[in-house]
Amino acid sequence: MDAQGHERFREFVENRSSALLKTAVLLSGGDRHAAEDLLQSALIKAAGRWQRIDEPEAYVRQILYRQQVSRWRLKWRRRELTVAEPPEGTGGTATADASSAADLRIVMRGALARLTARQRTVLVLRYFEDLPEADVARILGCSVGTVRSTTHRSLAKLRALAPELAALGPADAEQSPSRDFSPVEVRP
Repeated sequence: MDAQGHERFREFVENRSSALLKTAVLLSGGDRHAAEDLLQSALIKAAGRWQRIDEPEAYVRQILYRQQVSRWRLKWRRRELTVAEPPEGTGGTATADASSAADLRIVMRGALARLTARQRTVLVLRYFEDLPEADVARILGCSVGTVRSTTHRSLAKLRALAPELAALGPADAEQSPSRDFSPVEVRP
C-alpha cells in the first residue's frame, strides 16, 4: 500500500470504526471483546485489498457479516451462559427515565446474547442494518424463506426471553434512548 492509500485507510478507520464496532457488538451478542476481534480481523482483510476497494464501508461490513456466519457454521461452538442480573440500585443521580432506558438496554442485550448467532445475525441485518430480506439471504447464503422463518422465530424467542420489552409500543421506543436495539419494535 502506498503512502496515500495508507493515509486513506487510517482516516477510514478513524472515522468509521465506532459505527462498525457497534454492528460487530450486535453481531457478537454484546460481547465487546469478540466484537473488537471481529472488527480487527475485518479491517486487516480490508487493508490487504485497500487499493482495489471502491466502497470501503460496504466492503468491511460484508467481511463482518461473512466472518460472523463462518463463526456460527463452525463444527464446535463456544457455549456461554449469561446469568448476571442487572444491579438493583446504582445509587447514582440518574433520572428514572434514564435508568429505565438503561435497564431495558441491559435486558435487550441479555436477550440478544441468549439467541443463537444465526438468529442474532439475521436480526442485526434486518433491523439494525435495515436490509431487505433478499439482501440478507444473499449475504448469508440462504433462501429468502429461510431469512423470513429465522426472523420470525428469532423475534418470537426474543419476546419470550424479554417479555418486558413487549410492553414498549413503537411510540414509546422512539422516545426511549434505547433505540439502538429496534428488533423488538417490529411485529412480523
